[in-house]
Amino acid sequence: MKRRVLTLICSLALLCGMVLGTANDVKAADDTLKCVDGSYLTMESSSSGSTSSGLERGTHLMDGDSVISNPTVGQIRAYGATTANHTVDYVCVIIRVDRFNPLTGYWNQVTTWTAEKRNAYSVSSSKTLVVERGYYYRVRCSHYAGNDAEFPYDMTVSFTDGIWIG
Repeated sequence: MKRRVLTLICSLALLCGMVLGTANDVKAADDTLKCVDGSYLTMESSSSGSTSSGLERGTHLMDGDSVISNPTVGQIRAYGATTANHTVDYVCVIIRVDRFNPLTGYWNQVTTWTAEKRNAYSVSSSKTLVVERGYYYRVRCSHYAGNDAEFPYDMTVSFTDGIWIG
């Protein structure tokens, strides 16, 4: 039952992220960088994001991290981690890789996977993926931590900027 509820919560969070995604142009420094759904489209070889220190995360969840890098031509390395304040019944990170579609102006999910642990204080996962060249990619993570008796679990999100894979 709890796993079904967690699956429902994760599905709703993903749906909200897709529905609320919008494209905005913003000015940063001397260059005009496009910002789409909170991620800048950059020419950097890597990007990282973490949960905001001012964001209310609950009693158990301490922080979460997202990282994307370009280790070699046509590949990305995606990483996500969740850390709780102490050992909890359940800790989880859902890692999503998105590709920017210049025709629609939105991010489209390429792949996703989940790493979870019981009776732990942290969990992390990474993968190296072969991707289609000529696009921006980013990593978005959902972070969960908590005790079963206090369900639903604490939750927050983190994401990277988009990096160009040429």
